[in-house]
Amino acid sequence: MKHALQEPMAPLHAGTLDTDAAARLLWTYRETGEPLQALPPALRPADRGAGHAIQARLPAVTGRSVVGWKIAATSVAGQAHIGVSGPLAGRVLSGLVDSDGDTVSLAGNRMCVAEPEFAFRLGRELSPRPLPYSVAEVLEAVDALLPSIEVPNSRFIDFARAGEPQLIADDACAHRFAIGAPAPVSWRTTDLRVHRVRAEVRSADGSLRLEREGDGSAVLGDPRVALTWLVNELSALGVSLEPGQFVSTGTCMVPLEVQPGDRVEVNYGTLGRLGISFGP
Repeated sequence: MKHALQEPMAPLHAGTLDTDAAARLLWTYRETGEPLQALPPALRPADRGAGHAIQARLPAVTGRSVVGWKIAATSVAGQAHIGVSGPLAGRVLSGLVDSDGDTVSLAGNRMCVAEPEFAFRLGRELSPRPLPYSVAEVLEAVDALLPSIEVPNSRFIDFARAGEPQLIADDACAHRFAIGAPAPVSWRTTDLRVHRVRAEVRSADGSLRLEREGDGSAVLGDPRVALTWLVNELSALGVSLEPGQFVSTGTCMVPLEVQPGDRVEVNYGTLGRLGISFGP
């Protein structure tokens, strides 16, 4: 579907936006896989706050629940790639989570990458409060570490130039997530900053096409720090994290380029493994 744009005008702040209409339009493009040049001026957010106001309406306009959260651009390289000044928070909605061994479609995906990540599942609620949460406080609320693979996507044709407000409105490039089995409890005494993660991409015939390695230092220096950033970002927005929700903290290596027919296997060492395939 194509959406005709009007003549340029000033983007709008949250108080003057029809956030439901903006969220509904973004979701329509998300479901069809069609590319979007930009939100029309009457629905385009002017700042991060307006972007968050649109994103917050996604559950209501889609009828889906929030099962998790993601962080985009947790490295300097990632921030430069999509033209933002810092990390971005996004919602993971129900029906968009896959498991080990599943096949994920790349139809309409303009990014075509897989991102190995450390995810954390919450065991209790973290509510908004005036004072920031510490890393120790946040970890006390975590009941499991989950190996994960994000398969991001953007609804914008030129997502590198869409800008922070529109990218936040578009759920921080959220698309699909594969979540693995909980890691052994030894993760709590593991230095995730230096914990190595290895990934392979194999073609449909089984031949090795790509190998890559990374570690937790790629994620704001430490996945636990990234998790705490997300908690405090949501706290400032007046949003709670609920028990059972997970937070995927950002890719721990250069994203893996994938194409239909590929299979990605990620080895988290003592913390587990996870693999998914890609269809058309």
